[in-house]
Amino acid sequence: MGLSTPRGTGPSASAPVLAIDAGNSKTDVAVVAADGQVVGTARGGGFRPPLVGVEPAMDVLDEAVRRALGEAGLTSVGHVSACLANADLPVEERELAAAVRRRGWSTSVAVRNDTFAVLRAGLVEDAEPRGVAVVCGAGINCVGMLPDGRTARFPAIGKLSGDWGGGGGLAQEALWHAARAEDGRGGPTALMTALPAHFGLPSMYALIEALHLGHIEPARQHELTPVLFATAATGDEVSCSLVDRMAEEVVAMSTVALGRLDLLDETAPVLLGGSVLAARHRRLDDGIRARLTEKAPKAIPRVVTERPVLGAALLGLDELGAPAGVHARVRAHYGQSPSGD
Repeated sequence: MGLSTPRGTGPSASAPVLAIDAGNSKTDVAVVAADGQVVGTARGGGFRPPLVGVEPAMDVLDEAVRRALGEAGLTSVGHVSACLANADLPVEERELAAAVRRRGWSTSVAVRNDTFAVLRAGLVEDAEPRGVAVVCGAGINCVGMLPDGRTARFPAIGKLSGDWGGGGGLAQEALWHAARAEDGRGGPTALMTALPAHFGLPSMYALIEALHLGHIEPARQHELTPVLFATAATGDEVSCSLVDRMAEEVVAMSTVALGRLDLLDETAPVLLGGSVLAARHRRLDDGIRARLTEKAPKAIPRVVTERPVLGAALLGLDELGAPAGVHARVRAHYGQSPSGD
């Protein structure tokens, strides 16, 4: 599940845990006392080491961590459970774990990709971690894990590693089809007018020009993903095909992960997280569930609405062997009952 101190050889269950969920756009931090009480929290900026470098990215975490520790009246903890965006490869987990240790928050550190936080947050039973999670936000990723420590994962670094979709990818696909519809190279689609209209522009040509010249910030392209789903809801053929392919990709990743963990023939949760999946777009949601029923009939899909920092905290408590009552108190703090209600 990432680079960590082996279970049973690190700090005891009486040690406080520092939980970190760091995404591209924001960071959530929680300090959890030995009894499960959340005694310090903070929110910070996005964690983007590929863009700014490891140490500047760690500075962003450090600022939020210091505020949370200060609120808890601590300067360090017994264990750090950090679920970080851009920790996509084992070598990156090792580099980031070393960077976390250099900050002096704790000598006991576990670093994982942030998708593991979504998976652990979505598991509502008291049993140890077991299942698969797919996160579809700006990009797409999938991980799975078993109580014995085995994991399944993908590099998830874009087209280079075979990925398709996510919010950013869907926006790009929508722009591609709309541009070709307007100039005649492609078939008709309502995206041709819906996408530029979102920005108050009269045509795809005007939108292409605005994006190319920087009159519209490239980061705002993500605003077009909800437009795509809205257009699909009207029955637009091109939009529907993109949503359907997104459903196929989610199910492809989850079934491969289930198979790697020998869970295809067992009842197992498939947790769905990230802004695209959490929005519960009907065609996408129904498409995922129908395809999962066909390819993994014992899988139990569930959209995760819990905050991922909860998952980071629970993973840390798992490693320390904390009792179930401690887990339940942390869940309660974040509004999740043990039964998931």
